[in-house]
Amino acid sequence: MGSGLSLFTNGSSSPCRERDLLKPGLGDLPESCVALILEKLDPVEICRFSKLNRAFRSASWADFVWESKLPHDYRSILEKIIGGFPEKLRKRDVYNFLSRVNSFDDGTKKAWVDKRTSDLCLCISVKGLSVTGIDDRRYWNHIPSDESRFSSVAYLQQVWWFQVDGEIEFPFPAGTYSVFFRLHLGKPGKRFGWKVCNTDQIHGWDIKPVQFQIWTGDGQHSSSQCKLTEPGTWSHYHAGDFVVGKGKSSSTKLKFSMTQIDCTHTKGGLCVDSVIVYPSSCKDRLRRF
Repeated sequence: MGSGLSLFTNGSSSPCRERDLLKPGLGDLPESCVALILEKLDPVEICRFSKLNRAFRSASWADFVWESKLPHDYRSILEKIIGGFPEKLRKRDVYNFLSRVNSFDDGTKKAWVDKRTSDLCLCISVKGLSVTGIDDRRYWNHIPSDESRFSSVAYLQQVWWFQVDGEIEFPFPAGTYSVFFRLHLGKPGKRFGWKVCNTDQIHGWDIKPVQFQIWTGDGQHSSSQCKLTEPGTWSHYHAGDFVVGKGKSSSTKLKFSMTQIDCTHTKGGLCVDSVIVYPSSCKDRLRRF
């Protein structure tokens, strides 16, 4: 009789168990509510939460969730990069495309959206710039580099007149942007698998400062100058900042330059990789490309 009572008692549901069964969990949330939650997160967090369960996974594809993460002018940006806007793309697909590094203009430029902030970033290869004397091998050479997004950099042996100019017209979203020249004093290379730097040809950069300037089509101008004194490392030299106002519908015209045209001395031993246009709010996160 005792065993029969024990069996009957084990098979019954206690009040605590009933409350556990009735307690709602994340899987019980309506998909529409989950999507409203995801809309408040950044893209990295959305992808992380989409792995929780089916409701979160489905909600993570909602167009309005990703619409808020895309740059305001994402259509114009896509048209600039690929020459058109693909139809029937979901907003998450558009974001996935823009968050990758995309090449355009014959591979001389790259653009992408920062995965944390959704801000636009742009990088222009030295091959997309106008460099005085670049075609004369007595002065300049293009050398391969695995430290460049473009796989090669321009190396200056020696020159009297140093000038690098560039310009671009691009549909930058509203915000403040900083322009940097990515430079390296010395000729980088490898020996027995180790990175080395040949500094034999470095000269002239500590005598007079290099001048950096930027201009925009709406009249903004900024300049800075400094001597180049850090051999053996890739450095980002700040040329200036510009602002794209809210509500601007046209592309922004941007020009930039780097010069050292004091012909009383020669200068050499410098690598020029690229010009980087980066959101000013993220410039402290500039990392090695």
